[in-house]
Amino acid sequence: MRHRIFIAINLPDNIKKKLEDCQSKWPELPIKWTKKENLHVTLIFIGYIPGQELLEICKIARETAYKNQSFSVNLNKICYGPHKKILPSSPIDSRAPRMVWVEGKKSQEFTKLQIDLEKSLMVSENRVFSPHITLGRIRTWEFEKIEPEEIPQVNEEINLSFEVNSIEIMESELKKGGPVYTILESCMLKN
Repeated sequence: MRHRIFIAINLPDNIKKKLEDCQSKWPELPIKWTKKENLHVTLIFIGYIPGQELLEICKIARETAYKNQSFSVNLNKICYGPHKKILPSSPIDSRAPRMVWVEGKKSQEFTKLQIDLEKSLMVSENRVFSPHITLGRIRTWEFEKIEPEEIPQVNEEINLSFEVNSIEIMESELKKGGPVYTILESCMLKN
């Protein structure tokens, strides 16, 4: 059996609740909002792997986590993402944004952890890592029907912080009602 695996930072319940409250600020957006329990920061997406490889991935993630210090994450902005698609009316890129996301400030500890995981697991996503939390996925075909001057502005400064003491190995099962995430193992960071 193959498992769809990624490694993430899960958010404390109080942060999830505050982000869930933010989702109601844009009722006119054609978007499928992320369920509160699914809000997280993906560090690395591994993909579909057979069950026998899962134990090795868990072992590597544990070892990598233990070599990295606990750190704080500061969430500072809610906006459209990814950035190259922020302005649908721009002559450079006329495509609609794919999501509304929460951006976090990059820290040395955060970046080091993500790079260490990529190296130890020998997985590269071939793109610049941008820490974010997906608040919702835009229904592009509906978004593109909105007149440019009527597109809701999503550009809000926020100030939320939390401590990261562990990373989680997650399994994602794609279901009709949306993905269901299961924590397979929590890997503690060094204090």
